[in-house]
Amino acid sequence: MPRPDAVRRVKSYSAADGYVYQYYFFEGDRAQRQGASGGEFTYAVSADRRSAFRFRIFVMQSALDAWAKLNGRPLSSSEEYAVAKMRLFQAFDEGSVKATPEGQQPGEVHVDESNLEELLGQLGI
Repeated sequence: MPRPDAVRRVKSYSAADGYVYQYYFFEGDRAQRQGASGGEFTYAVSADRRSAFRFRIFVMQSALDAWAKLNGRPLSSSEEYAVAKMRLFQAFDEGSVKATPEGQQPGEVHVDESNLEELLGQLGI
């Protein structure tokens, strides 16, 4: 018997650009970008409630390793997910979450050494 599709909890976010986005977490995995490893968090996003598209957050492992070295502990998987979600909200506010043409890679933003500390600060970590 085939496994039923997972039930997704659709959430809304009112962005600074005036749009109200609907989104849900689609999947997470470890991945590589131009030789750099990290966590890839994929969200399904809708800006018009009719069509949805994928958008990715790539959390660079080098940023996580640098933070762990400074703070004496690594981030937990839940904390890494929270950082990715905060980066998604930031991308919504910047207006950089856009659908890509069919057949092209989904849009993507990164968490790296330049923004990790700010995102963790918003989380109180």
